[in-house]
Amino acid sequence: MTQFEKAASPMPRRVLLVSHDIAGPLMAGPGIRYVHLARVLANHAEVTLAIPHESPGKPAGEPFRIERYDRAAWPSLAPHVEACDICVFPSDIAGTFPQLAQSAAYLVVDGYDPLLAEWLAIHGRGDPDALAADWRDRLAQLQRQYTLGDFYICASERQRDWWLGLLEANGRVNPAAYAADPSLRMLIDVVPYGLPDAPPQHTQPVVKGVWPGIGPHDKLLLWGGGLWSWLDPVTAIEAVRRVAAQRPDVRLIFPGTRHPNPELRNLPGQLRNARAAAQEAGLLDTVVFFGDWVPYADWANLLLECDVALSLHFDTLETRLAFRSRVLEYIWAGLPIVATEGDAAAEMVARYALGRVVRYNDAGDAAEAILALLDAKQDDRPGFAAAVQDLNWTRAAAPLIAYCRSPWRAADKGASNVYSPSLMAQLEQERAHYEALIRGYESGRFMRLMRWIERRRRRFRRSPKS
Repeated sequence: MTQFEKAASPMPRRVLLVSHDIAGPLMAGPGIRYVHLARVLANHAEVTLAIPHESPGKPAGEPFRIERYDRAAWPSLAPHVEACDICVFPSDIAGTFPQLAQSAAYLVVDGYDPLLAEWLAIHGRGDPDALAADWRDRLAQLQRQYTLGDFYICASERQRDWWLGLLEANGRVNPAAYAADPSLRMLIDVVPYGLPDAPPQHTQPVVKGVWPGIGPHDKLLLWGGGLWSWLDPVTAIEAVRRVAAQRPDVRLIFPGTRHPNPELRNLPGQLRNARAAAQEAGLLDTVVFFGDWVPYADWANLLLECDVALSLHFDTLETRLAFRSRVLEYIWAGLPIVATEGDAAAEMVARYALGRVVRYNDAGDAAEAILALLDAKQDDRPGFAAAVQDLNWTRAAAPLIAYCRSPWRAADKGASNVYSPSLMAQLEQERAHYEALIRGYESGRFMRLMRWIERRRRRFRRSPKS
């Protein structure tokens, strides 16, 4: 009997999903991920979605409960954790709430976000001493995620390889885990972003003929999502400058310049560089436009008004590990994509023939790709139908659905300390310390005295009794 079979039990189970980003009328990728995971899991379990208390409103009309919590206060989340059978949470929540380790629930750690890579991109420059201290704190915070989980999920096979290395370094890839499942899929599996089952519908204009300077028949290029440090909007703007010389009807929009989560608004990014590049090129507010965050209810309308989408980035560690949710939304809307090489999204664009993959920092290559896609006919996009079929949320979440239907404890959970490299290193240090003490005692008067006492004791035992 396999561990999967041993764990089988009646449904429904009570599943708690904890989003570390806001969810509601305004959402970014993390919030969208958890809303959709809650929706698909609600077909198989009793689901509660916990969202940060600063979320502006709640998702409406959903088939699951929604509760608010305070990321600085464990008591605000604790009752929901105590009431659930399975708790699914992003990896940084393990550091925020170490109390999860005491929960009786099955714990699923969601490692879709390559936090280490993002932290390096955002905070990896400055005073060396301050950076070193900050890095130690961050690593200590993340340490808990490697020991908490019964099951881990991530967004791509690339991420899975990375996570296997992290888990191995922290003792979770071990004989017990291997004996339970040599593939280690019971330890960590892939749950990427997905696509809604229903196609998007255009209900009202939101950009074309609405934004000043953008006409109803202009060709619209979309930079979806934020302007993070690892992204390259300056190359996009230079490419559009070249395209506009041939196509005066082209417009580029950045509708996500002000992140809806107040905790993330002041993080370093590329907005200042992008605006400066547009200003210097003489394109600001004539060809290149910057807007506020689009309400999620209007996102489908915006996607369907656009003609080409852009996803450009630098050659960084984040690029190697990222899974850009914005690209999934482009696919959902049948929007051809210009993507920089190097990430999982670019591989997807190439695999399904969804657009063009271009070189790093190459505005000329990007301009040629934009022009080619603007001239292409709608009938030249057969890959989108296949991608939409393959990438829906039900398929994407299949490993998590299977786990929630029949969960299991990590095979090594009870003996994880036995395999912990940090513990083994500590024990080795203690062993060396005691060996040194023994050597010192053996070479000193104390041990000579003890040996004399032992000789006297033995002699006394051998003497005739009186």
